Amino acid sequence: MTSTPQTPFTRTRITWLAYSMLAYIGFSQAILGPLMPFLRSELNLNYTQGGFFSAAIACGLIFTGLFAGWLAHHISRQVLFWGGGTVLAIGITALGMSRQFELALLAVLGMGIGGSLAQVMVQAILSDQHGEQRAIALTEANVAASLSGTLTPLVLSGLQRVGMDWRAISIITVLALALMALSFRRDSIPNSATSIAATSGKEGGLPSAFWLYWIVLFFMVATEMSLAVWSTDFFISVVGLTRTDAVLAFGVFPAAMLTGRFAGSRLTRSWSSLPLLYATLGLTLIGLPLFWLANTPALNILGLFITGLGIANQYPLTMSIAVGIAGEKTNQASARVTLAVGTALLTAPLILGRLADSLGLQKAFGMVLILMTTAVIVVIVNNRFLLQKQNA
Repeated sequence: MTSTPQTPFTRTRITWLAYSMLAYIGFSQAILGPLMPFLRSELNLNYTQGGFFSAAIACGLIFTGLFAGWLAHHISRQVLFWGGGTVLAIGITALGMSRQFELALLAVLGMGIGGSLAQVMVQAILSDQHGEQRAIALTEANVAASLSGTLTPLVLSGLQRVGMDWRAISIITVLALALMALSFRRDSIPNSATSIAATSGKEGGLPSAFWLYWIVLFFMVATEMSLAVWSTDFFISVVGLTRTDAVLAFGVFPAAMLTGRFAGSRLTRSWSSLPLLYATLGLTLIGLPLFWLANTPALNILGLFITGLGIANQYPLTMSIAVGIAGEKTNQASARVTLAVGTALLTAPLILGRLADSLGLQKAFGMVLILMTTAVIVVIVNNRFLLQKQNA
């Protein structure tokens, strides 16, 4: 459990380095969505083949979730941190050079592995650096990622408007990584206490309370991914908006996420993680039924905005609590968190799509409400279990 911070929050150079890397990851991994029309056109892909790109990102996350803990046990964080960022840049460059679907798919898989490996290190570094104040650091880092991610389509659009090919984005990402490396070249990233203390043998298992929060993270990310992938179609087929209006209406979701993360970065300075997590869950349970069941477009849009506000900080808050439960095993815990994200990204949108084919999209969205309700129940049960354990 993360207690309310009692001392001023201090950002070290390592903190700023971690923020910078997560912003770089956010910008780089946001490339795929805006590029999809270009890739489908240039590589002659159908929608199913296009869907394999997001699956490749998810597979990269799952791979990292399974092996990053082991890698961090044998290789320094310094190498994994910069190595992950470098593999991400290579993946983007390879994507720009690809003229065949299979090569583009391998490039995107590399982007998923490199970006998620660097992100695991960022999360572990911030958790170790800031201890009980890690919730502040993690929420601020996610603000940086959100802000940089909103710049990606603007940069791609700008390249097109000045007559440059979209492949020039790879030059921008390589330069950004090089500038970051140059700016922080004198800063050494410390390893975790467990990595220093043990260089052989198996890492101990994570406690059962961590795995319950792992399930919560899976449900939360599954909810977020389902909304991100299918909300625009919901506005078209269920609410009755035109395609243009539906795209515009969906814009409230990332706007709400960014707004919520800004607010969360402030609130974590005076509130502990668990009460804030309950508040975000409450907001989501208010917004989801409104989005799902309202018969007025304005109310559906309002429901999605409220849901976005709630979802915005659930990942950093839940991760903060889970890593706190894991103790010194921050590398292992952060890797397993990434596994939850990758698994949710790979499965949830596909399952909802299959349900929509069988039941219709509105009925299928009932799955999203079930996921979030289950997450709330697991949080309550796990919190009571932890309290009983503390009082025993």
